[in-house]
Amino acid sequence: MKHDLFNIRLDITDRTGVLNKCGGFFQSDNTRTLFFLNAHCFNIAQTDSEYRKAINGSDLLLNDGIGISLACRLIGIKPFENLNGTDLIPEIISFAEKKGISVYLLGGKDGVAVKAAERIKDNIPGLHIAGTGSGYFSKDREAEIIHSINESKAGLLVLGMGVPKQELWARENRRLLKNVRLIIAGGAILDFMSGKVKRAPIWMRKMRFEWLYRLWLEPDRMWRRYITGTFLFFYYLLKLRITSLQGKNISTASMNTFKN
Repeated sequence: MKHDLFNIRLDITDRTGVLNKCGGFFQSDNTRTLFFLNAHCFNIAQTDSEYRKAINGSDLLLNDGIGISLACRLIGIKPFENLNGTDLIPEIISFAEKKGISVYLLGGKDGVAVKAAERIKDNIPGLHIAGTGSGYFSKDREAEIIHSINESKAGLLVLGMGVPKQELWARENRRLLKNVRLIIAGGAILDFMSGKVKRAPIWMRKMRFEWLYRLWLEPDRMWRRYITGTFLFFYYLLKLRITSLQGKNISTASMNTFKN
């Protein structure tokens, strides 16, 4: 079910609900999209209107991380659970295998998607991986990439291109994909699944400190996202909250004037 998280339309559900939705998507005749919203994505959405349109137009937009949980609770929304892509996407891929849906992996640097495919096959031997491709391709190769996906007849497309490129690409090209029934934008998911980037220990994941582990692993790349980005995130929340309250006050005053 969609809820307004200020200027973003977020789905509040749980893992079972997500898998049920995916089952319906796999049986449909249309190409659907599933995206994730974390604090970094929220920040980008405040300054990139096209990205905001893309995520608001998604069929499923899921809460990822403690920041979004806090933002939801600030306005009275209670998420059922944390639905981060690193944990959930492998579950969806496994679910696709049970439904006989083939998968195409598109993302990461050269060789990352291939390595991810090998490791996924080790864990899910019955899965048909229809194709793989690097996420670093030029605009003039886009038609070739789309042709490859269509020729593969994959029903599930997992993107690992980074935010906002992957969501904008999915929005722009979803109608050109003939057999794909679900596109998932997974950020660094192929880096994780290939083993290129290590995940935090389980205890850190349970405490929602995986961001701290990534900051430790890649300080030069991640410090802006997790340090500067955290302050920016709370700035946007405060700004949007004040705007929301002012809007309600104006609306209430207008109604009282009308009644009088």
